[in-house]
Order: sequence, then C-alpha cells, then structure tokens
Amino acid sequence: MSLLPVPARKPVLVGTMMLAAAMALAACGTTAGRSAAEPTAQDVAVDVGADLTGKKICFGFSGSETEFWAAGIKSINDSLSASGATVIEHNSNEDPNKQLEQVRDCITQGVDGIVVIPEDGSSALTIIGEANDADVPIGIFNRPPADDTGAALVSVADNRDIARQTVEYLAAEAEGIGRKVQPLIMVGNLSDQNAVERRNGFFDAIDANPDLFEKPIEVQTNWDAATGQANLEAAMQANPDIDLLFTSSDFLFPQIQAVLEPLGKWKPAGEEGHVLMGGLDGDNRACNLIRDGYVDATGVQDLFLEAESLLAALGKAITDGQTQPDEQLVDAGFALTQANFADREQDMWGCVITPPGS
Repeated sequence: MSLLPVPARKPVLVGTMMLAAAMALAACGTTAGRSAAEPTAQDVAVDVGADLTGKKICFGFSGSETEFWAAGIKSINDSLSASGATVIEHNSNEDPNKQLEQVRDCITQGVDGIVVIPEDGSSALTIIGEANDADVPIGIFNRPPADDTGAALVSVADNRDIARQTVEYLAAEAEGIGRKVQPLIMVGNLSDQNAVERRNGFFDAIDANPDLFEKPIEVQTNWDAATGQANLEAAMQANPDIDLLFTSSDFLFPQIQAVLEPLGKWKPAGEEGHVLMGGLDGDNRACNLIRDGYVDATGVQDLFLEAESLLAALGKAITDGQTQPDEQLVDAGFALTQANFADREQDMWGCVITPPGS
C-alpha cells in the first residue's frame, strides 16, 4: 500500500448557515462553570470531486459515541449525497460481526463502492478481503487495518507523530516543575491501531527525557468512558502525585474532570494543583478546555481533510473503473497548545464547528 501525504485543507466557513438541530453538541454542558463557547457554524460536506449520480455507496460505521465519529459520519454521508450518490447507511453499534454481514449485504445489492469506519484493525482486514473478492472499491476512514494485506484506500492520521508532538509540549512545560515528573497515560483499546500508535507517540516523548520523567503509569480505558473513569480513580488513589496526564482521546476529559476535581487537581494552568494535561482528536470540548487553561495541549486530526482525501480517491476509482485502488492517505495533523492557540485555533475542527449529536 503506497503512502500518499495529503496537503492541509482549510474548512470552508459559512457564516449565515447554521447546522440543523441534529448538529447540536452532544452532551454539551459546562466546562468548570463556563458554557462551552459557540464555534462558527460550518457546512460539514467536503468536495468528492466526482459526479456519482446513479452510483450506490455502502457506508458502514461502528457507532457515533464521540464528537469525532459523529462529525465524520455526517461529513461522509452529506458529501456522498451531495455528489449524487445513493448512500446505503449501516450502523453496526460496535459489533464487528454485524458490520461484516452489513457489508456482505451491500455487496449482494451491487454497490459501486464501500466506505467503512471499522470496529478495529482485524475486522477491517476481513471487510477489505470481502470487497476485494467482489471487485468493489473500498475506503477505510481513520481507523486503519492491522496490516497492509489487501487493497484499500485508507485515510488515517499520523497518530504516533501527533501524540509525540503533544507530549513533547507537555514535557517542555514539565521542565519548570524542577524535579522528576510522574506521567500517566490513559490508553485506548489496543486492538485499534490508532490506540497503539498514540501510546507509541507518548512513549517516544517520555523515553526521550529519562532525566525528567518517572516510569509512566498506564490506565486502560478500552475506549469506554466508564472503564476509563474507574481505572483512573484507582490509579489516582494508588498514585496521588500525578504531574502529567495524557489521554489517548479527548472524549475522556469529562471523566478525567470527574476524578481530578474532588482531589483538588482540576485547576487551570498557573494555579496550585494544576496537572499538565494533553489529549488527541481535536474536539470541541478540548478546544474550550485549552481556551480556559485546564488542558495544555491536544493533538489534532484534520477530520475534513481525511474525509475529503478518502472520498475524492474513492470517487475517482469508481469513475475510472478501478475496482481495487490501494493507497494510504496520511493526515500529518499537529498539536494545538496554549502557546500556539491564538494562531492555530481556527485550524482545529472542534474549534470551528458545532459537532453533531451522537
């Protein structure tokens, strides 16, 4: 599978067009007593670059439990519809066997292309194999297969480098503490290659600073909020002197706040008790938390770039008659930090759209 870096894409802002009621922010509450800032309204469709009128596209996803997935699902769906395609949508509700059956049903219906957000890297390989056997072009969005077996278009962030950049910023801030620092990482589900690469990026930055950091504490979340909160509570009880916390996904910040606040550790930068914090995804809540000083940095995936590059490549394959296109489309991403927030806020998708409700 060839690697194809994709140039950064600026989302198109539409000042007069408000997103529909379905785009209300999921679980929008307040952040430390402050209402979440209202981002600029944005059209979430991207340019597919092809007229897919009369074409049938199967779109399967495994759930919309985070702002990233909810916004990505809506962007893909709206973009395909705008291109003229008929979209056959399937939500497997995090069941990989159900997702496989849904894709097989789509193939039976004679679809012209498939887009999938798989449950994990292993199930992605199985689905790619089914599409290849049926000579139907397939695109994988954001969650990559476990290896490069089979032919697929894979749009994915450089999770390792984005995580490394984020934790490097935290490390630079940690130097001011004046002693060895105790880091903690909340690890995602390691059957998901994204979680693996984010953990790798965290350790790249930590291992590069052996004189600064104690041995990191790892907290398993399995991409589940309740699991993450319970395990973080246990870790904080056993190790109350955490100085730096990195979550492998921004969606866990409410659970982090619920654990740290009663301990007097949910404080903005500059206040006694502040824990250096970073995450990864670039959602609306993280944007507000950086703005308010509670979070120091987050790694940003360019959601619209990833959707556009994948759909444009799939659209071209369909119109050119390619049944097994095979490319990896890489989103380099970046770290949004307290230091560059004023300059780069508008480059983070969670700062410029109101995410769809999950």
